[in-house]
Amino acid sequence: MSRFISALCSLFFVLGLCVLGFCSAHAEEQVFRPETGKFPPLELAHSYRGELVFVDHANRRGSLRVQGAGTYFRNAPQPFAMLPYGIVRYHGAPADLRDVPLGTVLHVRAFLPPDPNLSAVPVLPINNRSKNAGYSGVGTEPAENHVLLLEDEPSRCLREGKVWRLKHAEIQNNSGLIVAALASKAGKDDKLVEENLTFDAATRIWRGRECLGMEDLIAEGVWPSAGKKPLNDQAVLLGITWKPTPGGIFTRFHISDIWLDDAAMERAAHNQTETHKAFIRGRWMPAWIDAVDYGKFGRAKVTATLFGGMDDSLYADFKKDVAVLMNASENTLKHAGGNYGPAHMASKGTIFEVVQASAEPPLGSSGIQIRFETDLIIEGIRPGRVVRVRPTSWPQVDLPREEYLGDGNFTHEDRFPTPAIFPKY
Repeated sequence: MSRFISALCSLFFVLGLCVLGFCSAHAEEQVFRPETGKFPPLELAHSYRGELVFVDHANRRGSLRVQGAGTYFRNAPQPFAMLPYGIVRYHGAPADLRDVPLGTVLHVRAFLPPDPNLSAVPVLPINNRSKNAGYSGVGTEPAENHVLLLEDEPSRCLREGKVWRLKHAEIQNNSGLIVAALASKAGKDDKLVEENLTFDAATRIWRGRECLGMEDLIAEGVWPSAGKKPLNDQAVLLGITWKPTPGGIFTRFHISDIWLDDAAMERAAHNQTETHKAFIRGRWMPAWIDAVDYGKFGRAKVTATLFGGMDDSLYADFKKDVAVLMNASENTLKHAGGNYGPAHMASKGTIFEVVQASAEPPLGSSGIQIRFETDLIIEGIRPGRVVRVRPTSWPQVDLPREEYLGDGNFTHEDRFPTPAIFPKY
């Protein structure tokens, strides 16, 4: 009897280990992907940063050389795609991918592809960021390549309330090295990690409305003409890029811009904001459909949530009794049926209700819902689908060919172009 009990206990022990192993394996398989109709929480995004090396602005995708622990120049560029509600920030303001210069170092918050079958970029194994990529090290090839937030260095600092504190500058042969540390603007940091950053005669230095060069600060005695000089923890914002570095140093970033005061940064943000506002007015506000209440003979009442990250003045144009047009689009935000202009097939109607969320909306959402009624609903306006909306007060323009889908006979290759888009000479 005792042997039977002992054997039974052993069996339960083995079964228990199997169950624990299954649960552990099952837990590893549990991965988060954004869902249609839901804005994913920022805290679940994977974070990394890298240099922008390629942009396909019409399809809202590109490639980044992702920073890792290895030799940076060997890191192969990794493709990324913006989520339809993904936000780009440049100089502390809303931006489009076309606004960000190649070489800019960007901070990324990204997820696995929501639907791998519809990904505009290669789909990688879910554990790819844990793999060692040879000389590049671990983490340089993340599978999380669908981006919710893409921002340059000053945008990240403004969002997080941080500044760069300059320790000292050293200049030789018209270029130099700055030692700086990223710190809280409130100055409550216990321990700061210093970083060496290069600069040269092409580095732009902004003070108020002035654009200065290295030689101007040397003439003023702020920087040394040669040798080293302390900078006394001066608080600034930096634009950061990457350039190949001599001397066998594999990972050292470069300063493209220095904003010496708030007025200079505010001016840069204002200029970028105006650029983006003009862009959105011409391309229409992106949104997705929450609900459609169908009536008779093509009539429908449509509820849509406007995407976030835009200037407040754009959202202010969506008011009750305002006439709007709504056109179908792809997840790349390309307009559908654009050969005769995006307004040609768009559903037209008047906003009869605007609802502002009482709580802080998740990143990607404006928190603004509009409801409008149309007498001719088009096929692309369905719950979960991405659309673009334009108040009739915004300009009606025709879009360049690469920014819209053809009428009725487009294919998958039209959405994500191959080299066949180039003419044969």
